Amino acid sequence: MSARAMIFGLKGPVLDEGERRFFHDADPWGFILFARNVESPKQLAKLCVSLRDSVGRNAPVFIDQEGGRVQRLRAPLWREAPPAAVFGKLYRQDREAGIEATWINHRLIAHELAASGIDADCAPCLDLAIKGADAVIGDRAYGDDVEMIAALGQAAMDGLMAGGVAPVVKHIPGHGRADADSHFHLPRVREPLELLEKTDFAPFAALKHAPMAMTAHIVYDALDRQTPATMSDKAVSYIRNETGFDGLLMTDDLSMKALSGSFQEKTQRSLEAGCDLVLHCNGDRTEMDAIADACPPLTGRAAERALAAEAARDRGEGYNFDKGVAALDDLLSGVAA
Repeated sequence: MSARAMIFGLKGPVLDEGERRFFHDADPWGFILFARNVESPKQLAKLCVSLRDSVGRNAPVFIDQEGGRVQRLRAPLWREAPPAAVFGKLYRQDREAGIEATWINHRLIAHELAASGIDADCAPCLDLAIKGADAVIGDRAYGDDVEMIAALGQAAMDGLMAGGVAPVVKHIPGHGRADADSHFHLPRVREPLELLEKTDFAPFAALKHAPMAMTAHIVYDALDRQTPATMSDKAVSYIRNETGFDGLLMTDDLSMKALSGSFQEKTQRSLEAGCDLVLHCNGDRTEMDAIADACPPLTGRAAERALAAEAARDRGEGYNFDKGVAALDDLLSGVAA
């Protein structure tokens, strides 16, 4: 695999010539899109073609389409998907209905993404909803019950892959207990390992077979008191050896304020810690230049994991979107207010 161990974003809804040349030379493994890159289904499909043409291969194109607060494709051109907490609420009323509704919702998400050329979704969120924690997770979590999160997380992954979209579970080993928003500050989790293994870490262990996972920019005192998990060899070793996750491990966005150091340093430290590749989202060319300078090609086990993650996009099947919407509406109509 010639691609390099990075995923990049871009500035706007059209790939300009400077970006095209940069991506051609840098050869990132994949791309990630945000609301600033989205205008219409037709424009989005053209953009995805342009991105793949720039590197000359069927590179994965990612987006954050969880539902609720975190969805980049929005009404009126796309469906407004409910937040994860709604499905957790249904699950508590009727386990099978909650699982079915979660699968349908993510099958619908996959249908919409694939129609515009997007084939990887940074979802589901397996973090716990923890009272008193920072609100950055909140209703993005299915709830606080480990068994429920694992069951609904599996249904979400199955729904996405049935539509040919590869899922990324996040934020491993668990973001729900964070005391700050890692977009702006470095959170710390102080609870003992024994508690974390029964709670925050447990959904990721249950879904250790996921094709991809995204790290949490959090210091876990139980794993490494000095370094956030993304750049900690101790934390990544725990994720691999104790949680058992052997899929493709990507960092959360390196431009988030939780991480300190230059972009070259952040890239090197994340990869040296054991992450397979780094993620950079804001499209800033100077920052991407520094990352590209520090980022090697995907080789060895990381390249094997990348190929397996790409294969998770290959299960797309036909689906009646309108019937799916009706079925989901019917299931969710029973959720108590």
